[in-house]
Amino acid sequence: MIKRRDWIQAISFGLFTLNAAQAQTNFPVKPLKIVVPFGAGGVADLTARSVAQKLAEDLGQAVIIDNRPGAGGIVAAELVAKAEPDGYTLLLMSNGTAVSAGLFKNLPFNPRTDFAPVSLLGLFDMAVVVPESSPHKTLAELMAYGRAHPGKLNIGTINIGSTQHLAAELLRTQANLVAQVIPFNGTPAVLNALRGGQIDAAVEILGPLKPQISAKAVRLLGVMGESRPKDMPLVPTVRELPGLSQFNVSSWNALAAPSKTPKAIVELLNLAVGKVLSQPDLIQRMASFNVQAKSSTPAQLGQLLDSDIKRWSEVIQKAGIAPQ
Repeated sequence: MIKRRDWIQAISFGLFTLNAAQAQTNFPVKPLKIVVPFGAGGVADLTARSVAQKLAEDLGQAVIIDNRPGAGGIVAAELVAKAEPDGYTLLLMSNGTAVSAGLFKNLPFNPRTDFAPVSLLGLFDMAVVVPESSPHKTLAELMAYGRAHPGKLNIGTINIGSTQHLAAELLRTQANLVAQVIPFNGTPAVLNALRGGQIDAAVEILGPLKPQISAKAVRLLGVMGESRPKDMPLVPTVRELPGLSQFNVSSWNALAAPSKTPKAIVELLNLAVGKVLSQPDLIQRMASFNVQAKSSTPAQLGQLLDSDIKRWSEVIQKAGIAPQ
């Protein structure tokens, strides 16, 4: 026989579950916020705003962008990690989130356990460029020069610990180059050093370099991702070179929620993101700033984050970069 106390507890639990399910079914009932760990106008911000506009149309609620740049993305990530886990506060996650796990000694959050992955949003290419006046006409020639002249090849990137910097370090080690990776304070400084002959090559996100490439100020030798750019089919990938078939580095953006967000809400958001990212006008809009629209399941995003944390932590250690 069921005791009265157990019966009351069972009913109470059932009512709680029903109310929670109803709340999730009605989601969203107020505006959502995407916290972006970068300033306005960059690739990540443009991606977030483009997706937010479409999500607002699909969900029937405004989706607000909250730019919180600085501190390697820690400020933005901490804000979301500690937010109410109700699906209304989301983080624009990136490969920088994975890098932070190996770059900082004491983070105020755990990049893997304090967030509930929602979906990948897009991928964007990393490029290897040289000055237009460079004698190196192909990626293979640049690699051959680096191997034949140990210590002579200088590769410029933006600041230490950035994805660009770590991608260059990964290329240096996997291509067996005895080369220097030299960090600069921002892309303009890298380009000035490149055109001034202070460095031989640079690794940078492709999108912002396109005007320089079109103006023939720099020459694009190759990209670091899995495939050639759709709008530049003659540009090879690093992985096409002998011995580098496993090389694959792309920057990415994604959405994540606080870790205790109900699974039903995460799944609802995932379906909404997948739906809007399949729309041709959004695909075209994102392609205009060199982002390949791409969704994922929450599990796939979790796997990507895990693999990137492992990879970048190893690169940081091999490069001798002291955790901050």
